[in-house]
Amino acid sequence: MSRVRVHNFSVSLDGFATGEGLSFDAPFGHAGTRLHQWFFGTRTFRAMQGQPGGSAGVDDAIASRWNEGVGAEIMGRGKFGPQHGPWADHEWNGWWGENPPFHTPAFVLTHHPRPSVTMAGGTTFHFVDAAPKEVLRQAREASGGLDVRIGGGPSTVRAFLAEDLVDHLHIVLVPIVLGRGVRIWDGLEDLERRFDVESVTTPSGVTHLTFTRPRQS
Repeated sequence: MSRVRVHNFSVSLDGFATGEGLSFDAPFGHAGTRLHQWFFGTRTFRAMQGQPGGSAGVDDAIASRWNEGVGAEIMGRGKFGPQHGPWADHEWNGWWGENPPFHTPAFVLTHHPRPSVTMAGGTTFHFVDAAPKEVLRQAREASGGLDVRIGGGPSTVRAFLAEDLVDHLHIVLVPIVLGRGVRIWDGLEDLERRFDVESVTTPSGVTHLTFTRPRQS
């Protein structure tokens, strides 16, 4: 069966994966870009922006795995955009412009479904009101047998971890303190017991933590 993966998920020292006060101008609230500075200079990030160059160190080597063998994405509504409640209109199609970086079916969890939207580059957003197991079933059907990535935000990742549906979790521990926002670990006591855990700290100052479910023999 295809695996369920989380990649490049940045978390502060005090456990927040996004700040408080998300808006169109501040996708991560008061955290600004602080959680993701480690990523912006990498070749992987620059390629996602259609730009050449970038660093090719350890951060890039780990970050570049985010899209290998992935056939579908699942994200929370907060990753798609900052709106809440019924959609005021259907003109907003995410933070990424006309050609989002996913290039796969992408399932947006929302209590207010709307018609699917097909974007340039092969990304189609499907807006679904479903529990984690059901949306994962839909994503697997659409993935062509490839893996499914849980893209965030923290509430969505936490929901899939709580249901024990994640096979590979890549957390980037960033040495900052946010103090407020949305936390990732609440309610996940003893999470580490499910996984083989490895870590590596890079010159940028972040620590890459990988939680990988042991494969059945």
